[in-house]
Amino acid sequence: MYLPEAAEDGTTRILGKLSEPVQICVEPAGRWYEAICTRKHHKHSLSYHSESSSSSDEDDQEVDEVEDNESLLLRLDPKEWKQQDHYAVLGLGKLRHNATENQVKKAYKIQVLKHHPDKRKARGLQVKKDGEDDYFTCITRAYDILGNKLKRRSYDSVDPLFDDDVPGVNTNSKENFFDVFCPVFERNSRWSNKKKVPPLGKDNSTFDDVNNFYSFWYNFDSWREYSYLDEEEKEKGENREERRWIEKQNKAERTKRKKEEMTRIRTLVDNAYACDPRIQRFKDEEKEKKLAQKRAKQEAARQKAEEEKRKKEEALEEERKKKEKEDEEARIQAAAAKKEKEIQKKALKKERKSLRTSIKDMNYFTEDESERVNNMAEVDRLAELLSLTKLQSLNEVLSSGDQVKSKEAFLKEVNDLNAQIEEEKKRQLEAMQRQSVADNSQGNKKIWTETEIQMLIKGVNLFPAGTKDRWEVISNFIKQHVTDSTKTAKDVLAKAKDLQKNDMALKQDADKRAFEKFEKQQKPGALCKPKEGVTSERFESVQEQQIRETGTNPAPWTAEEQKTLEQALKTYNANVPDRWDRIAETLPSRSKRDCMKRYKELCEMVRAKKAAQDATAKGKK
Repeated sequence: MYLPEAAEDGTTRILGKLSEPVQICVEPAGRWYEAICTRKHHKHSLSYHSESSSSSDEDDQEVDEVEDNESLLLRLDPKEWKQQDHYAVLGLGKLRHNATENQVKKAYKIQVLKHHPDKRKARGLQVKKDGEDDYFTCITRAYDILGNKLKRRSYDSVDPLFDDDVPGVNTNSKENFFDVFCPVFERNSRWSNKKKVPPLGKDNSTFDDVNNFYSFWYNFDSWREYSYLDEEEKEKGENREERRWIEKQNKAERTKRKKEEMTRIRTLVDNAYACDPRIQRFKDEEKEKKLAQKRAKQEAARQKAEEEKRKKEEALEEERKKKEKEDEEARIQAAAAKKEKEIQKKALKKERKSLRTSIKDMNYFTEDESERVNNMAEVDRLAELLSLTKLQSLNEVLSSGDQVKSKEAFLKEVNDLNAQIEEEKKRQLEAMQRQSVADNSQGNKKIWTETEIQMLIKGVNLFPAGTKDRWEVISNFIKQHVTDSTKTAKDVLAKAKDLQKNDMALKQDADKRAFEKFEKQQKPGALCKPKEGVTSERFESVQEQQIRETGTNPAPWTAEEQKTLEQALKTYNANVPDRWDRIAETLPSRSKRDCMKRYKELCEMVRAKKAAQDATAKGKK
């Protein structure tokens, strides 16, 4: 309430004071109490109620403008009610599925007030006597369907004005993608059971938005169903079996139409996905991202490889420098050792020469020829076996000029050397005896004849290290050349190790036997040892005499002679006339007979070697 304006010449006066405001509790009643209960039940605010009230007012205003459809109603056939447009019958052709329940009720009331037969009779219009043939039954049928939620959903699913077209994949769809597909998805979104339908978006939409959109439509849950198109109603069946048959036929048709609808939706989504420019952009970005990651990995791998290569090269360089340093140190040490060895060698050579010269000047301390020869041999042995220190000590005594002391010192060294050699032989013999006892105690010692030992030595030389199944081959070789030999590969290996271990004693024993054999072949008085590098005239005469008598040279073949013979055999093959005469010409010290004999020996050795290897191979099989 506003106070009146005061006049220009008026005055202001205080008449009294206002009372304090009082809070009064007011309880709602009637429709206001119903509104409060509804709000609490649905958890709506007062503003929502006011908005709904305003919306209901708007609905009333819209319903007041119902379409004039009298000409349409007059053309309707009540018997063909399934083919009629129920929204158009009630005058809601513009709103259609957007019309609310209140709007449907209001529209139905308006149509009843206007087209009811009684109302038309009151206006003086002609009405058919049979009420079922009157078009007013189409209005009641339309409200019966649209006023029921289930029936209305069934009718909306087959709304004749709904556009089911799907844009194809063409240039226009790709160039105007959003203009073409956005309206299609918006009108098809009405079939979704989920109310929050993601929008198609724009060209600058993010990957997540686009992915959510297509995920939603590829898993689209539609409430659209086709019971309205059933050809027959099961209530019309006369009995239960007929009603079941009708229901089965209707269900099959509904399922078929539902599959067609889902195929249509899937086609729509596939066409949109194929035409969407964002998809190709995302694919290109993803491809570029993967390529960038791949390039980054390759670059990281390359850097890692280069780092490893660099470290490896550094390690190799460091190792090379370390090795060069070690080699240099070893070379210096070797040079120093070599120099020291040369000094020792020169000093030893000097002392040996001094020893021989001093004793020679003293006529080897005897006048007897036989004793002089023995002393000469002992001098050579002392020169070869004594150490530098002992040689120097002995030379000091010899250089004094006292022949008696010199002889005593000489004989003392000879006796000491002989005693040392005997002691070494004794130790070796004891070791061999201990080994023999141990082998006999273990039961694996076998007696070897001299012939078997000779064949073993030949076999070891004939079949060198690296020969396949070497010891079995040598065992077979011994069995081929020695009758009743039972030596196995294990026995051969053990004996070879013994021979290698006692090599020095065997050499000395072999030298002794050879010298004794040579003594028997020579005449007495021919045992004087010739000077080094000078061949004995008597020996040469004996050798020449033997060559003249037998036509052969008994001396062993040297490595050079063997090499020359092999080369001559290759040069002069079997087709060359006078082959063996020409081969003998290349070897002045050998006759034709010697060359042929040596060739036969080599052939026999090769055959024996091959036979031993074959026997070993057969034994394994």
